[in-house]
Amino acid sequence: MDLIDDLQWRDLIADCTDLEGLRKRLAEGPITLYCGFDPTADSLHVGHLVGQLMLRRFQLAGHHPLPLAGGATGMIGDPSGKSAERNLLTREQLQHNVSCIKAQLSKLLDFDSKTNPARLVDNADWTVGVSYLDFLRDVGKHFSVNMMVAKDSVRSRLEGEAGLSYTEFSYMLLQSYDFYWLRREMGCELQVGGSDQWGNITAGTDLIRRKMQASCWGLTFPLITKADGTKFGKTESGAVWLDPARTSPYRFYQFFINTEDAMVPVYLRKFTLLPREQIEALEAEHAARPEARAAHKVLAREVTTLVHGAQALADAQRASEILFGGSLDGVDERVFEDVVGEVPTHEVARATLEGAGLPLVDAVVAAGLAPSKGQARRDIEGGGVYVNNVKQGDAARALTTADRLFGRYLLLRKGKRSYAVLKVAG
Repeated sequence: MDLIDDLQWRDLIADCTDLEGLRKRLAEGPITLYCGFDPTADSLHVGHLVGQLMLRRFQLAGHHPLPLAGGATGMIGDPSGKSAERNLLTREQLQHNVSCIKAQLSKLLDFDSKTNPARLVDNADWTVGVSYLDFLRDVGKHFSVNMMVAKDSVRSRLEGEAGLSYTEFSYMLLQSYDFYWLRREMGCELQVGGSDQWGNITAGTDLIRRKMQASCWGLTFPLITKADGTKFGKTESGAVWLDPARTSPYRFYQFFINTEDAMVPVYLRKFTLLPREQIEALEAEHAARPEARAAHKVLAREVTTLVHGAQALADAQRASEILFGGSLDGVDERVFEDVVGEVPTHEVARATLEGAGLPLVDAVVAAGLAPSKGQARRDIEGGGVYVNNVKQGDAARALTTADRLFGRYLLLRKGKRSYAVLKVAG
């Protein structure tokens, strides 16, 4: 199976300027391609993974990927898929975001390959020094307003209440100039991006043909959605970030473990590098026994390893085991703190654990696991209460400083899945 066939099987091709022409070009030898990532935040999120993995798939097939951090285009903001104008960032914010994103891009691509290393580029390097008059003369004259207005990304905004600023209207020209500059200076023949980038990408191919009469292609992949059609990568609390400081590897892993059954086969194809044979075997197993969640676990394992590495995966799996009643032996504080962030946490004074200690009955009530001391006592005597994942049966038991984890935590559980943490203050 060639690369195009594989992308089609994974449903990773939405549009292409000339798919069979691109297939023929790829068969002739390595090609240079790029995908842009605007630094509107200091981290990419899971919605950006398909673009990064698209570059990775091409690299594994022997081609030359150029991940682009949009230090220049990020100053304007792409109107595609947006109902309102983005807040403009300062140069200092953009520089910080670009440096963070460059580090994240480096995780999924091989920058040390002896044959086809990935190369990071920043469009601020070739755009900031171009004067406004030169840009209008050398680039703007090749675009008709009629053509630009006809693009879906522009037309949808013009028809909305918020309208479209001239700043955002110019974004298409800047992205087109990126493709032209990369084609001229670095031999880049292909731009890839989400389906909402189709108008910007085809504008770039048009500019290259007008100014250089050179070959070039544009290819888009479908935007990822959940089973209900909402945009992938968003949760009630916001984006699932690739930066572990913003979304811990544990939460990242849990996001994929909890994927809706209907979407697991889709995400296995689009978010992993697993071969077709293995994915089809997982799909068959998933269809027969979805409750076993084997495909969910493989999906979460593969994506977490790609983004955060093997050690982070092991830590995330260890934290998951804790919330399923696993032993706390050998768990380090960093892993346990991921658990703390996932369950209700209540503070108790250090003094309550000293001397005779804190009655377990009181602790269960303080943790919100029982509405009254009487109910807490019955729960304990019935064998339904655990301290640090160890079953308790003595309602007269008291918790002392010796029960603390890492000197400041007590993990309480009622039944199978009702957890709470008491954090020792003072």
